Amino acid sequence: MCDAIDHWTAKRLRLNPEETELIWVVSKHSLLKVSGSGPSLTLGAVNINADVVRVLGVMLTPDLSLDKHITALSAKCFFQLRQLRRIRRSLDDDSVAPLVHAFVVSRVDYCLGLLAGAPKKTTDSQL
Repeated sequence: MCDAIDHWTAKRLRLNPEETELIWVVSKHSLLKVSGSGPSLTLGAVNINADVVRVLGVMLTPDLSLDKHITALSAKCFFQLRQLRRIRRSLDDDSVAPLVHAFVVSRVDYCLGLLAGAPKKTTDSQL
């Protein structure tokens, strides 16, 4: 793997450690056995830690729980609702409904199939 990275640098390409993500999928029981802050990967001089990976807008953790994704999704939706509240007095009801759908409901609908299999306690406590 290091030879491939050396080949990149010869062509003036670099590994961007801020943008590089690693997902290490294991069971919760196996994850407890890993020492330190969790699994990591060293590519050349760069150490990449496995914490949360964003794939197509979905935040995945090593145990594939959706807790962090649901928390982030809730925060984004409430932010959009607060922004809409600021201009609510300037709009009629027919104008507000499409805006709520565009900014809030569309975020919840995206990857809804993943949330369908999530435990009820996870989705009820966050959404």
